[in-house]
Amino acid sequence: MIYRRKTYKIKPEKLNDFNQFFHSYLYPNQIKHGAKLIGRWVNEDKDEILAIWEYKSIEHYEGIENLIRNSELHQKAKEKRMEIGELYIENNQDFLTSTASPATYHPPKHIVSVSGYITNEEGKVLLVRNFHRSDTMEMPGGQVEEGETLEEAIHREILEETGVKVQLQGITGIYQNITNGVICVVFRGHYESGEIRTAEGETSEVFFTELTKERINELITRPHFRSRTLDAMEPNYLPYEAFKAIPYELIKRFEVKKEFSS
Repeated sequence: MIYRRKTYKIKPEKLNDFNQFFHSYLYPNQIKHGAKLIGRWVNEDKDEILAIWEYKSIEHYEGIENLIRNSELHQKAKEKRMEIGELYIENNQDFLTSTASPATYHPPKHIVSVSGYITNEEGKVLLVRNFHRSDTMEMPGGQVEEGETLEEAIHREILEETGVKVQLQGITGIYQNITNGVICVVFRGHYESGEIRTAEGETSEVFFTELTKERINELITRPHFRSRTLDAMEPNYLPYEAFKAIPYELIKRFEVKKEFSS
């Protein structure tokens, strides 16, 4: 394995614009073609962003870069850059290799993601189609950023992907993909406000639809997405706490819900 360390110097006021651009264009294009994001960080002054990517080899990296340069999403990214102006002052990258032997060092590699089963007043369910998973509809959601609570992440991801603000009822399930190390926490909630829309470079379709056990196969074609959606239809809620330690500070708690009203 090799690791690419990419550093961006930015103006602090451009942080939100950069994050949106990263989630909409840079991240999905790399992931789609086989790269893996190890982590992304910003310094305290909000003027430097560091991202570390993993590749099988330098040839693997070069192949991915070639595919990206010829992709439709890359062209859209170039157009978006022209539209929004300067995103960063400068950027540089270098490559790293691990100093530890794989036989003696096995660091945990887990990604935490969130999804939301969101209903409106009519009981219809909010579904999206992502560009990099175009074969299926799914609940909106995405990866939890460093320092975020699960609740903050699901609010942010749903708003970014669909334009919708929601109220949450609780957690309906936790799902672990052993193959890629992704753990997904599913929330259930209901529509609060906002006009539904797609997210450029991320979601190609967004809509509320009547979803039943009989109809779910027509829309959600991937079995693991279907399983977590079915669990959320008739939820058994789990308690959830977000807290800080030393000293202890409770940030948020969801109690187990006995009843749910769409």
